[in-house]
This record gives sequence, structure tokens and C-alpha cells, in this order.
Amino acid sequence: MQGTVFLDVVFTGLPGLPGLGTEIHAEGMGSCPGGIANLAVAASRLGLRTSLAASFGDDLYGDFLHRTLQEEGIDLSLSRRIPDWHSPVTVSLAANRDRAMITHSHPSPVPPSDLLATLPPTRAAVVHLGEDLPDWVSSARSSDVLVFGDVGWDDSEQWSRSVVDQVGCLDAFLPNSTEAMAYTRTDDPWNALHALADQVPVVVITCGGQGAIGIDSGTGEQEWVPSLPVNAVDATGAGDVFAAAFVAGTLSGWSLRNRMAFANLCAALSVQQVGGSLAAPGWGDLADWLSGVRFQAENGSRAAAVLLHSYGFLDEPLTQALAAGPNLAVRRATATIARSSDA
Repeated sequence: MQGTVFLDVVFTGLPGLPGLGTEIHAEGMGSCPGGIANLAVAASRLGLRTSLAASFGDDLYGDFLHRTLQEEGIDLSLSRRIPDWHSPVTVSLAANRDRAMITHSHPSPVPPSDLLATLPPTRAAVVHLGEDLPDWVSSARSSDVLVFGDVGWDDSEQWSRSVVDQVGCLDAFLPNSTEAMAYTRTDDPWNALHALADQVPVVVITCGGQGAIGIDSGTGEQEWVPSLPVNAVDATGAGDVFAAAFVAGTLSGWSLRNRMAFANLCAALSVQQVGGSLAAPGWGDLADWLSGVRFQAENGSRAAAVLLHSYGFLDEPLTQALAAGPNLAVRRATATIARSSDA
């Protein structure tokens, strides 16, 4: 993976966004790596060997970010510490089941091409589409590496068609509904889905509380998978968690519906915690969730019985994950950035 790592400071439990000249108090707060780190940590927690090419400042924030990602088992050999470059910071304000963000950053003095001139041996890669497609994407496709892509919010709100033209170089494209409609100039997620399916083999569009829709042109599958009812605390990074789970499901050879259901589940579990990266579920979280659903189904819950039927495909991978390592607990975001001596 390649991208920018931010220090995310997340405030939760806000009654709304503050107006000018006012002050409000947040019920909760968490600090964790953000940006591309959301995707990297989510993938690593699902058992994928993950490598990240990113710039890190040599400040205290950079120390925290670098150390935390290493503790998550992420290979940072392609990354670089940059002297006298301060780490990018994002403040996320979670309110009304959504979030607003404020970011301060400067471009890294080390261009992305210097960090990732050639792609290391891998089964899958994730690229964030922008003005220019990285050189390694074409070589990855020619080496049978599966390339997944996403996009972010366009500050200019011009939604350049040049970005959409790049999706033809991908194996799978995973935008949200706002992005998909804006880039395709459509007013309905289904219309955007079909427009994008003409350009890329697999398209999945996340639609927030309405779930996700997708098309796999290779298999002829077209699916809508509903979201799971949850008490959302913080939606930061949920799209990245969804993407990581979808990649993991693809590498496991699952059907489109199962991949989308798994991604929905992982995203739903993540929004119940603070922060994007450290809110990502591990297999222990998934095992706990499925055990709870099974218990409810056995005690007469029809809704739980439906969920159990939909997610029964997880029994085998959960058994394998639990056999591979008994300690499946994961770290969560906390308000305070720990000193190195506390780590």
C-alpha cells in the first residue's frame, strides 16, 4: 500500500458541530494513525501480510505513528522517516452518525515514486486514484497482481473525468455513493454502478446505512447487501475497513455477495469504536460477534437466525484463525498518545 499517514485525533459524542464563537464538549476522544494507515491496519488484523510505503515525520507524532504501525505487524521497510517534516494531522468531529474533518499537512519532500519505484512480490495492491496513476500499477497488472482502487473527497468539487478514466487500469473499484455519482455525473448509485461496470471488472459502491451494491462482470453477479444495524460511535475510516475486508475476501475466493457481506460486517464493527485504524476488527472480534448472533438465534431471535444464515460462511475462516493464534485481542485508540516508555 502507498499513501499518506495522518495522526487522527477523533472527538466523539458531539451534539452537533460547533458554531463560530462557541465551545462544546466531546464525550469521547481517541488518537490513532489515520489516512492509508486505516486500510493497512484493517488488512493486517485480518491476517494479510501488509507492506506500507509512506513518509513519516521525525517528530513525536511520527514516532507514535511509526511505532504503532510496527506493533500492528505492518512492514515499513518501504517507508521513510523525513527530518524536519512535521506529521500530517487530522481532527475528526463525529456527530449525528457522520463526521467532519479538519486537516493540516504539507506534501512530503520525498515523492511517492521514490518510495515505491517497483512493486515488491504481492498478491494484491491498493491504489488511491488522483491526478496521475502511479507507474507501478501497470507493471502490477502485467504481473497478475490484483489492483484495487478507491478515491477520496475532491476539495475542488470538480470531480475530474480523468480520475474515472483511470479505473480501467484496476481489477476492482470501491468508491462511496457520493464519489461514484459525482465522478459519473449521475444522480443515483445504481446508475453510477452500471456506468462504472463498463470500465472495470468489479465495482462495489458503499451507500452508508443503505448497505452496498456491486457488480462482478467476470462472474455475472450483481448484489445488494444491506448494512447491519449498529450504534455508530465514529464513522472515521469505515470505508477503508470495508475495502480491506473486501480485499481479504477476494483473496480467499469468496463470492461477491460474501465479500460484500464480510466487508459490511467489518465496517459495522469498526464504527462502534473510536478511530479508523485501531477500530478495525480482528478475527477475535468477528468470533465474538458470530457467537453472540448464534446465541440469540438459539434463543428464538428470528433476526439473529437470518444473520446466522447470511454469515455462516465465516465458520471455516474463523476456525482457521482461532487455530493459528489463541490471542486475538486488538489495541484500541485512546485519548492520550503514550510515551515510548509506556509502549
